[in-house]
Amino acid sequence: MPENMDRHAIFDWIKQNPWLIVPVLGLIPLLNLPFAKSQPSLPPTSVTTSTPMLPTSVSTMPSLVSASPSPRVTPSPRSVPVSVSVKKLPQKKSTAPLRKPVAASIPLPANLSVDAAIEMRVAIASGVTTLPISTSMGGVILGVNGRPIHTLPAQSTYTVEADGQGLLLDSMQLPSVVVIDSTPNGLIRVGDRDYRGRMLLVLQEGRLWAVNYVSMQYYLYSVVGSEVSPSWPMEALKAQAVAARSYALTYHIKPVNRQFYDMGDDEYYQVYKGIESETDTTRQAVNSTRGEFVSYRGGVVESLYAATDDIVIDAFQGKGMSQVGALGLAEKGYGYRAILGNYYAGTGIGRIEMDME
Repeated sequence: MPENMDRHAIFDWIKQNPWLIVPVLGLIPLLNLPFAKSQPSLPPTSVTTSTPMLPTSVSTMPSLVSASPSPRVTPSPRSVPVSVSVKKLPQKKSTAPLRKPVAASIPLPANLSVDAAIEMRVAIASGVTTLPISTSMGGVILGVNGRPIHTLPAQSTYTVEADGQGLLLDSMQLPSVVVIDSTPNGLIRVGDRDYRGRMLLVLQEGRLWAVNYVSMQYYLYSVVGSEVSPSWPMEALKAQAVAARSYALTYHIKPVNRQFYDMGDDEYYQVYKGIESETDTTRQAVNSTRGEFVSYRGGVVESLYAATDDIVIDAFQGKGMSQVGALGLAEKGYGYRAILGNYYAGTGIGRIEMDME
């Protein structure tokens, strides 16, 4: 594999090696990193802490509609097992046990970062009848077999409609499941927002669904800037990045819809707005904490969070991070690890690591 790969080369490499993603997660050595010794003791707070795999037959698709998905504003956290043998963890139910490290090593390209290796599947449109679609630098529509169906010129807007026979691209008939892939470094515009990665379009029960397949890295660039102000102190942004990564990992391990998407893009999950909310500071916060997540006893914590202490208390029974509270601690000089440790009591920082042999 060449050392300098663009985004598409990374995804193509992963697509050609479908065994990669699960072993990568299986190779996660979790380490509880100590908080910086330079951090003073925290004051008490008001919070009680504690490659799309397309179906070969459209007729066999499971329902895209999740049966009562748990929104982020509910008080009950999720426990996400990833192996047949599930070990229940005491005290903290908001955990996702990971596979134990395996002995085998998996060589990966030297420039493939942890966050770039994980592909999130985010539903950005659910059960609509029409969607305007365009690409910034041109692209192609692919069928379920990966073969091109239609070329999309740059800056040309099309309307995709739900049709009884499949999907309609203006007047052109398409299958019920297609993927829109942009040229390298290009963007896909859906509605009034631009997205990195690829876009899966699915017709089911007369309605249209759009799912953005995007790397964890790019996903978090947007989530951090969507959830908090990019002008906040860097330590607060880092705390948000780690909490958002941990939360996303629980849905990546146990998705809302296993065949098509991991999670949604609104406040029920984490707010995701494509490149609209990316900034230099959000990218710095994500990159400087790459691979880090909130860990409890070798598991991934579903790191619940909300805007204020009051909401955390009402929605999560006090078990989550207050974003405004994190801002206040950062302004007082506390680092992101200390901030996270204050709100997720008894946890540490785990890091996903990849064998680069």
